[in-house]
Amino acid sequence: MNLPAAFVTKYQNLMGKSEAADFIQSFSKPANHGFRLNPLKDVQRTDLDLNQPLEHCQFGYRGQVNGKSIAHQAGAVYSQEPSAMYVGEVARPNPGERVLDLCAAPGGKTTHLGSYLQNTGLLIANEIDAKRAKVLVENVERFSLTNTIVTNTDPDTLAAKLPDFFDRILVDAPCSGEGMFRKDPDAMTYWDIDYPKVCANRQRTILKAAVQNLRPGGELIYSTCTFAPEEDEQIIAWLVTTYGFEIQPIKKFAGMDDGVPEWADGNQSLSRCVRIFPHHFDGEGHFIAKLKKPASGQIKRTSQRSSRISRHIQKMTKDQQALWDAFETTTLARPVSGRLVCFFDDLYSVPMETPQLDGIKIMRLGLQLGTFKKKRFEPSYALALALRPDDTKRHFEITPTEWAAYVHGDTFQVSRQLQKGWYQISCQGLPVGFVKVVNGVAKNFFPKGLRFNL
Repeated sequence: MNLPAAFVTKYQNLMGKSEAADFIQSFSKPANHGFRLNPLKDVQRTDLDLNQPLEHCQFGYRGQVNGKSIAHQAGAVYSQEPSAMYVGEVARPNPGERVLDLCAAPGGKTTHLGSYLQNTGLLIANEIDAKRAKVLVENVERFSLTNTIVTNTDPDTLAAKLPDFFDRILVDAPCSGEGMFRKDPDAMTYWDIDYPKVCANRQRTILKAAVQNLRPGGELIYSTCTFAPEEDEQIIAWLVTTYGFEIQPIKKFAGMDDGVPEWADGNQSLSRCVRIFPHHFDGEGHFIAKLKKPASGQIKRTSQRSSRISRHIQKMTKDQQALWDAFETTTLARPVSGRLVCFFDDLYSVPMETPQLDGIKIMRLGLQLGTFKKKRFEPSYALALALRPDDTKRHFEITPTEWAAYVHGDTFQVSRQLQKGWYQISCQGLPVGFVKVVNGVAKNFFPKGLRFNL
């Protein structure tokens, strides 16, 4: 790989020429691939190769996943580079916590956080870029996260609206991307010797807001996919000296390196951070730090649960309630948990920990149950994926051939003995959507924007 000359010189000076030679040589090796299993799904009947489990990630494996496979489309698996998985493992929240993923798109870290929360507590996944936020919504829905609110706003707004609110915050910061040069060579086209300093300034701005969001005694996990000390150790040193954060130890697996105190202010606690270099670890480049916010006296968890979430959110009307009750009675085996509200024409089940969100742009408010249309209720794709087969009264299994027709948007024939109405369908034991059966035909409601050919 033809790396920028200034990049090579920089790391020769930092590492020494002998170490840097191995480092530079590693960029010529093939990029790594991996995937995580979704613990919210049943993956027993998939054809995934699980012969290469990752020691450093409970749900992770080496290997590639077909993005058009049943397992991927049903949310049973998420494709993610092996070293990137360690960020979610370090962040590992406890069930019931309030967690913020501040720079969340495309959703790899969000879905990993959700794997540990097990749809308890509250997870807010924020992405400032609207297009990337839409991709984030798709991945959150596919993964069947029901406790997750996706927002599209700037960190300063979140800080002002939700001070001292979160138990744990992950900032997977936008960075110079040096660790992705092998995986994404285009990242080199916008790199120059000053770019890490530009990114570091942006990272400080984001972190100033995150510090306000985090409750006293809460944990901040900071990560980048760059090797630049300006964006790694020097940022952590700044957090420690400016805000009094304490650097927490992180377990290191074979091939993972310590942070380098000499690349910042010499604080020896920086060695508790994790560096992942591609010539030492079979993965791409990453930096991870875990820090604790100082707390004076007894730690109190503020309660900001609100009866009024946003001015756009209302209770169901009598007609809407009747439509939902009819669907729930005929289709579902048990009531949907959470607080049911209307967000414009969409019906959502909102996490109970949801605070007031006025002034914050909401992309997804928990689990979308469906949409109210003229005198009818249409259940959502997200609901179909979130419900297990035993959660529904009306359900049937389809073949892989029928599934191929379904994701293409086609109708297909079913037994005429099936009563008219909504049915959850599954393939290989995994829920894949809803169809509406009419006179022996399954009408297709797979989202138009997601349809594809096999």
